[in-house]
Amino acid sequence: MKPKIVESPSVRLIDLKSKAYFIVASVEVGNTTTKCILTATNLEDGKTRLVTKTVSMTRDVRPPKADEEVFGRTLTGVELTRQSVGELVRDTLVGAVKKANLDIKEDIHFVVRSTGVVAGFDTPDEVGEFIKALADGCLMAGVPPNRMTPPMALSNIPEKFRKHSKLEQVVFDGAVASVTPPTGATGVEIVANEMEGELATAGIKEGAKWVDVDFRNPCISIDFGTTLDGRIISPDLPYAKTIGNFCGYAGAIPDAIIQGTSLVDSKKGTALDVSDNVSLGRLAHKLKEKAIKGYAERINEYIIIEKVPSGRKRYGSVPVNSEAADEIGVVLIGCDVGHNGTDMEKLSEIGAEVYEKHDLKVLFAVIDEVMARVVQRLVKVAQEEGLVFEDTAIGVTGRAGITGDKPKLILKYLQELGINNKIEENVIFVDDGLARGAAVMARCMNSLGTTFNPLGGHRGGKCILGQRMKLQNRK
Repeated sequence: MKPKIVESPSVRLIDLKSKAYFIVASVEVGNTTTKCILTATNLEDGKTRLVTKTVSMTRDVRPPKADEEVFGRTLTGVELTRQSVGELVRDTLVGAVKKANLDIKEDIHFVVRSTGVVAGFDTPDEVGEFIKALADGCLMAGVPPNRMTPPMALSNIPEKFRKHSKLEQVVFDGAVASVTPPTGATGVEIVANEMEGELATAGIKEGAKWVDVDFRNPCISIDFGTTLDGRIISPDLPYAKTIGNFCGYAGAIPDAIIQGTSLVDSKKGTALDVSDNVSLGRLAHKLKEKAIKGYAERINEYIIIEKVPSGRKRYGSVPVNSEAADEIGVVLIGCDVGHNGTDMEKLSEIGAEVYEKHDLKVLFAVIDEVMARVVQRLVKVAQEEGLVFEDTAIGVTGRAGITGDKPKLILKYLQELGINNKIEENVIFVDDGLARGAAVMARCMNSLGTTFNPLGGHRGGKCILGQRMKLQNRK
């Protein structure tokens, strides 16, 4: 079985300037990295290409000044203020636009901002303050305010895109790629990183276009950044519902394993710091397979994957509202290590042991095995909760799910669950899911759909523009 791995081609500057390319900047402050990724969607074919990307380590953010209020921390305890986050965003965004030889006011048509730094917050509401800090940074970089909000009329959309916009037929009503977000009966977020889950889902849908997989509804998206996010989507039409959310730890697991070695900082080190070309050859893997699986099983004993128990306010360090989830029938599936990370040190100890007795290559093989099992266990809980349908597609994005041998192993372990008989036709692995999702969200807000190559609707079905118009009572 060969995994379907999506990587998009780049695009030339001359084409960006001359053709109908809708250019979107995705600004994302994560627990580990802060990225600005510029994507360009060709509205003639509906495919998104990568323009450029700048990545910096979030831990390098400047420390708080005396008169600034710390409003949150990354998973490793790096303190953040509204001002310091704003400056970090400004510098990252300006750097990316400069690198692409573009002009922020002339060439960037929309900016979408998101954050994965929610583990350091006490309630999902506090994320709002963070989103404001991201907006501050975009404004400081020179982004016009109307490039961050949906246009109210066709005349607010740049002239060259007006013929591609369906704004006069349908307006943006909160559904991104035909999925409505889960809001509790009281309107509160049920999981703090829901927006990341939304973007990752939309981004995987877009990425699937490059490998000819119809990744529409129903589907499952799993985003393995430092923290875990993602969604389980129903088959409803015209809009599907979010019937499940993932939360907890993801890339923090390999980070903890690596922190046991002397190769990285024992508190702030990440697997990214040492992960260049460290895969084990096929023969070496065969010889050490028994040891690798043994270590992975030991690690997996500390990893808890379950439906989030009622009454939890935080799961795997991510603020959740399990009561609101129960009330609206959304299943929260969490991944924890002990109780909110209390057993992370145990993972570091096993990491130290593997590195001492073997080497870094074996350690990364262990990590691949661990994370592939995590995917299998997450999907298994969804299956047990009745959230997996016969035609459910599964998409994985994020550093801890698509690197090394993980895609191959994930396919193997998902096949064991017997979801459908052609697992490799229904599972995809996508780089930069969040940035692709930002491009999709920007298109949804501007009603820039491609009816001949739809992102919304049911797998195998037709475009849902007509049904949406009916829903919004538009003639």
